[in-house]
Amino acid sequence: MDQELQIIGRNVLVDFIGRNSHITAIPAKIDTGADSSSLWASNISVTKKGLLKFTLFAEGSKYYTGEVIKRKAFRAAVVRSSNGHEQIRYRTEIPVKIAGKRVRVGFYLSDRSLNDFPILLGRRTLNKKFLVDVSVKEYKTAPKIKRGIYEEMIKDPYAFHKKYHQNEK
Repeated sequence: MDQELQIIGRNVLVDFIGRNSHITAIPAKIDTGADSSSLWASNISVTKKGLLKFTLFAEGSKYYTGEVIKRKAFRAAVVRSSNGHEQIRYRTEIPVKIAGKRVRVGFYLSDRSLNDFPILLGRRTLNKKFLVDVSVKEYKTAPKIKRGIYEEMIKDPYAFHKKYHQNEK
């Protein structure tokens, strides 16, 4: 190897650079099992002129600024989750700083509001740039919103099933 790779932990803080340089210290999960990277975005649309428009994060998030981002260069792809669910998502490149290193990342835009981390960094982003040491943790996650799910199910299994599985086929 020509250069030494920087070691990062199982999560890291990410700074946006360029126009979004005021958005800093966003917690990101490192996922070496994921091929691509994902970013929490809301209000995603494409204009008649073919511009992708979105805002980073969403109202209620402490990282939300309301700034509308427009991109001429973007892609669309079918993304399959680990449970087999397929969804069409837009992908665009955004420059960020990861552990002090400037990296241009191709992010798939998605609703990550229920995830612990608003950013997920996959193998394409990490490859030939970083080594991951899973014993290192840069950012402590906030407690999950859904606590006591088992207790809720025990109280009334029928109501629980109806609440969480009503839209499944």
